[in-house]
Amino acid sequence: MKIVVQRVREAAVEVEGRTVGRIGRGFLVLLGVSQTDTRQQADKLAKKMLGLRIFPDAEGKTNLSLADVGGQLLVVSQFTLYADCRKGYRPSFVQAAGGRQAEDLYEYFVGLCREACPVVETGVFGAHMEVSLVNDGPFTIVWEENG
Repeated sequence: MKIVVQRVREAAVEVEGRTVGRIGRGFLVLLGVSQTDTRQQADKLAKKMLGLRIFPDAEGKTNLSLADVGGQLLVVSQFTLYADCRKGYRPSFVQAAGGRQAEDLYEYFVGLCREACPVVETGVFGAHMEVSLVNDGPFTIVWEENG
């Protein structure tokens, strides 16, 4: 599994012109699932992400976690994180999990987040989405859990 975590002041996702998820201060999380990913990987990834200390403390040092600041989560599925651009100009997505497998692991990851964070919003799995955000910092982390 791969995630892109962006520390945001606010973020939202729209589907067909309708806002389906909106948060204030917190993380916008883009989540990609590969064909070989497991729930154990999702467990590790969620735990690590939820514990990241990337919010500034009183001295301006990145020392506070999402829970420490009462932050919110917006989790959006993004299979394009598994794009392979090594050959030609058209990306290949053969490593990305398809359909049911990807949706099940995405929903499992969201469930883990909901156990630990009071506000968790999502996009719509498989839909064309428009994501907007105010990146705070900017502060962006890319993480892959390989088992």
